[in-house]
Amino acid sequence: MSDLGHDPTGDHAPKPTPPDSHGPEPAPSADPDRGPSPTGAQTGTPASTPDHHQTGSPGHPHRSSLGRERTRSLGRERLAGRISRFDRRHRVDRTLAHAITRVTGTALGPYQSAVIRIGFAGTWLLFLLREFPHREEMYGPDGPWSWDLAQQLIASNHAFTVLMWSDGKVWFGIVYAFAVLSSVLLLLGWRTRTVSVLFMVGVLSLQNRSIFMGDGGDNVIHLMAIYLVLTRCGQVWSLDERRERRARDARARGAWVGPDRVGPTLWTVLGLVLAAATLAGKIDGGFLGGWRTVYWGLWAVQALWWLAGRYGRSVQPRILLDVIANLVHNAALFVIMVEVCLIYATAGWYKIQGSRWQDGTAVYYPLHLDYFSPWPALSDLLSASGTLMLLVTYGTVIVQVGFPFTLFNRRVKNVLLAAMITEHAVIAVVLGLPFFSLAMIAADAVFLPTSFLRRVGGWAARARGGLFSRLGRTRTPPRPRKEPARTPETAETAEPPHVGFTA
Repeated sequence: MSDLGHDPTGDHAPKPTPPDSHGPEPAPSADPDRGPSPTGAQTGTPASTPDHHQTGSPGHPHRSSLGRERTRSLGRERLAGRISRFDRRHRVDRTLAHAITRVTGTALGPYQSAVIRIGFAGTWLLFLLREFPHREEMYGPDGPWSWDLAQQLIASNHAFTVLMWSDGKVWFGIVYAFAVLSSVLLLLGWRTRTVSVLFMVGVLSLQNRSIFMGDGGDNVIHLMAIYLVLTRCGQVWSLDERRERRARDARARGAWVGPDRVGPTLWTVLGLVLAAATLAGKIDGGFLGGWRTVYWGLWAVQALWWLAGRYGRSVQPRILLDVIANLVHNAALFVIMVEVCLIYATAGWYKIQGSRWQDGTAVYYPLHLDYFSPWPALSDLLSASGTLMLLVTYGTVIVQVGFPFTLFNRRVKNVLLAAMITEHAVIAVVLGLPFFSLAMIAADAVFLPTSFLRRVGGWAARARGGLFSRLGRTRTPPRPRKEPARTPETAETAEPPHVGFTA
């Protein structure tokens, strides 16, 4: 049966023709730009087409198909807008997830934190060794700042120093030797989690004993000694890193690696010393505040870290502790960077307010003070040029004020960083302030590029190898070891567990 007369409305009765119409209207062409069909216009009858959906009255679906096409086009545009907004939101989420993973999964700046560790430990060690003949006059019980005056000051400001536990010379000698030993161990990177705390104890004990000793660099060392406790500063260039690498290589070869015995022994001995000092009332503060809380908290964290690594049934507790340690490290490294910026910004803005810095003569006067003129001939040579004094004076202010604003431009930051390091090196020689300059250079090292630090590390390794070869201490090169075949099981165990929260 033919469907040419099929009415899509469902009414099969013939439709009457309107009175004022001489025939059915010609069906419009599918292309609106071409107009009505020529065949329909000449014959007055609808053009025959194979598709019955192209014929009918003004309400025919052919006309509504244009509306449906426009609706589909509008829908596609709206969908494209939604997809575009989704892509933007997805990019933001992906960036945020990457940042969270980066902060929680990695201890940032391993080379920078290692340089800070080496720089401040070396600076403090050199200072203690240089002042060894004068140690009793500076920090001893018979010094100008007497033991009674120091005890009164400590009672008012609640600063920490173990030199207030006894006024004997023997105790002072033990504490001084302890400060030297902790500096050496931190410089080498041996058990940095524990030794960094001992280094802080040595720095605080001596500096809080005689607060008028130092040349400005002692304040920087004082602050950085506290911040180093919170950093993972032994990731590279340390004995800890070498021990971990050797143990990892041994496990990869299938060799048995025994448990660590030095760490628990050191932790036990320090716990006994801390308990004895607490029971004797030598540490100020209660368990809810003060130095007693700080030291017991650090001791408990070390215990928790060791227990999670030794007796944990899964890697999840250790991963959580790694995440927390990474967050604390990154926050402490950020605080160190902010601290350095504040030092330069405040120094620069205070200089601007001085009249001698404004007229460009401020650098001239320290060069003619006996206390700051270890090389009088060199000081006279530099101060003879007024133009040089003007450039150095204004350049110092510009560099110190502008440095915090150049951190987002790597090239400009590196140029100003090189200028500040050079300035501190000149101050160390010309003004005779070596330890102040070394402390500031160590603080500036937090902004050094990683590529430059790795290159310096390579130079140091080659220089050490050349020195050992000249001394005749070159070790026999090890034979190439045959690595075991990697199977899916060994490959899975060889990979370290993922550390960090992924968003």
